[in-house]
Amino acid sequence: MAKQIEVAGLDAYYGSHKAIEGISMTIEPRSVTAFIGPSGCGKSTFLRTLNRMHEVIPGARVVGKVRLEEQDLYGADVDPVSVRRTIGMVFQRPNPFPTMSIFDNVAAGLRLNGRYSRSQLDGVVEESLKGANLWNEVKDRLNKPGAGLSGGQQQRLCIARAIAVRPQVLLMDEPCSALDPISTLAIEDLISQLKQDYTIVIVTHNMQQAARVSDKTAFFNLAAQGQPGKLVEMDETSKIFTNPAEKATEDYITGRFG
Repeated sequence: MAKQIEVAGLDAYYGSHKAIEGISMTIEPRSVTAFIGPSGCGKSTFLRTLNRMHEVIPGARVVGKVRLEEQDLYGADVDPVSVRRTIGMVFQRPNPFPTMSIFDNVAAGLRLNGRYSRSQLDGVVEESLKGANLWNEVKDRLNKPGAGLSGGQQQRLCIARAIAVRPQVLLMDEPCSALDPISTLAIEDLISQLKQDYTIVIVTHNMQQAARVSDKTAFFNLAAQGQPGKLVEMDETSKIFTNPAEKATEDYITGRFG
């Protein structure tokens, strides 16, 4: 299922303001790539360009290429909804549908995308909850509201909802920032398991988290406030954290700024 993403010369705008500039990188399948950098450097903006969520904002636009294997995701004949189905997203704060049961939260995307029998839905919901390491905790209360779960459980429910539609890539925008340490550890363990089947990209402000969960790390920065964010360097996570090529990267990960 996992696929490679190739980005070339990507700029993203909010109206006339250029938020990020000249981003080029390769994101490998069946791996975890972490985006790090100070606030406002464009990490989350870039993440949202990968599944065309950026353009949902009025006035926002993208220039450049994003390819999923051989497909140009910004091609004239490409349906953005199809892109978002193929490249799923988990947001910073858990966002289960508040009026839906646990079961219906996981099944929501399937029901939107086609006709499924109840037995088919049962199978996919169970498989997805197991994939999100949540099944054993909720299997006896699938008809209870998803909003009644703890914060960490809600985030795993959102991950189950994302993987239920069989994406090839999972984007995670600071998925642990609103969670307690125990829930954070559960999500990190889950990410390590999910990379066996998916291409995973995570934005995090937590240096230790990036070091723990990612295979490659990309450091973003901006020259000054109001300037567009840029990719400073991207390499194996072990190298970024022990022997980065750029002094700005070393200064950031050692806490000299950011």
